[in-house]
Amino acid sequence: QVQLVDSGGGLVQAGDSLRLSCAVSGRTFMSYAVGWFRQTPGKEREFVAAISRSGGSTYYADSVKGRFTIARDNAKNTVYLQMNSLKPEDTAVYYCAASVRTVALPTMTSQKSFSSWGQGTQVTVSS
Repeated sequence: QVQLVDSGGGLVQAGDSLRLSCAVSGRTFMSYAVGWFRQTPGKEREFVAAISRSGGSTYYADSVKGRFTIARDNAKNTVYLQMNSLKPEDTAVYYCAASVRTVALPTMTSQKSFSSWGQGTQVTVSS
């Protein structure tokens, strides 16, 4: 069993930056690919980014490509989501998730690809 704790959300203005963190514990960290999703009220959870076990591969939703960067520190069992040039439409609850699947990252944009989830952290971007 793996546990995930995500943090780092907050209230910022458009154009600002935030860095979210996802601390993973319970099993070998490098056994998992990790993704970030986000959700707004009344909508389904939306894929944002994912990173492979080694950190050598990453994949992003088109809506965040060029603004967000996902990275992992395997020594600290932590995955980060650096969010730059934030927009009001980035406002959501952000969740990190872990997967033991070994398929290519572009095929892992569904929630069903991930078996363990963090509790979520709120990001609010004001205009």
